Amino acid sequence: MFPERFSNLPAYAFPRLRALLDAHAPGGPVRHMTIGEPKHAFPAWISDILNAHIAEFGQYPPNEGTPELRGAIADWIARRYGVTVDPDTQVMALNGTREGLYNAGMALCPEAVAGARPAVLMPNPFYQVYMISAISVDAEPVFVPATEETGHLPDFAALDPAVLDRTALCYICSPANPQGAVADEAYWRALIALAERHDFRILADECYSEIYRDTPPPGALQVAAEVGADPERVAIFHSLSKRSNLPGLRAGFVAGGPETIARMKQLRAYSGAPIPLPLQRVAEKVWADEAHVEDNRALYREKFETADALFRGVNGYRAPQAGFFLWLPVEDGEQAALKLWTETGVRVLPGAYLSRDTDAGNPGQGYIRVALVAPHDDMAEGLRLIRDSLYRA
Repeated sequence: MFPERFSNLPAYAFPRLRALLDAHAPGGPVRHMTIGEPKHAFPAWISDILNAHIAEFGQYPPNEGTPELRGAIADWIARRYGVTVDPDTQVMALNGTREGLYNAGMALCPEAVAGARPAVLMPNPFYQVYMISAISVDAEPVFVPATEETGHLPDFAALDPAVLDRTALCYICSPANPQGAVADEAYWRALIALAERHDFRILADECYSEIYRDTPPPGALQVAAEVGADPERVAIFHSLSKRSNLPGLRAGFVAGGPETIARMKQLRAYSGAPIPLPLQRVAEKVWADEAHVEDNRALYREKFETADALFRGVNGYRAPQAGFFLWLPVEDGEQAALKLWTETGVRVLPGAYLSRDTDAGNPGQGYIRVALVAPHDDMAEGLRLIRDSLYRA
């Protein structure tokens, strides 16, 4: 028998998209604008590092990351956020942040809060691993709408206090996937104060933090330190996938309070899949270098400007503050995606596939998500086709 709690899950986003589109012929050359897989070049010197350490594939890698890798991560946190963390007790390397975001529920969610089933808060739309993590530990996933009315960030304070009192964990993504909204310092301060008041942990998914227009997004750990919050209140999750165009490296980290990291390390010792040692050596150097990150950001800045120019005047268009997605308003996301595919060959993702139906509706229903990851000219042509197919009378 399979666990009942997994029986009513909707299909994952991309199988749903294939079921929607693949029975129909594309209306032009196929352009994939669905998956957030970076296509910019990663630093050329990575190959030299990998080759220099290739023999270390013959060794079991350390579960929590090499001392050098954890030190490089701690140094990056200090440079980026002005926060000092102990690399031995407050940092753990991850085999991609999805692993850490999932296992955080396993390691940190209690079986009950205030004598009741624990609640795990998350934005809606959301990265699907948040929901699966909550369901896996038999917690209640609570979907909090992140809409135009809320600045495309969830208003957790609007929840019933009875729900907040049994909340164990709160997932939040900033910059937000898919909308590109950024939680400013005031937002973080308010959320941390809410978590302190109701005694829950914040799991801050900050994987898009280094792709922005001009101003670096503030971080949850940074603001927590500024306000003197409980060190266990916030854990942050970062990755080299977007920052450094290395999605296949599967190298990320979690940083937080010593108890938080100790619990995650304990679970990792039993069930985790550590990063192979040569890849850890690569990650050590990549976290220490910012030049390639600045070059990458400049490429995305050019793409933002192109998107703004193409969609200027489109009713409801909201220029993303950060990340590399457009969250474009349409009447119906599935209909729009199918129309684009059959008329132009452009593949985009219906917003409803990233959201959960609730009593208030599905906040992604009237959107499509468009990834800006292709080379600039290919991306620009895809955006022109989207504009002309969906927004030109």
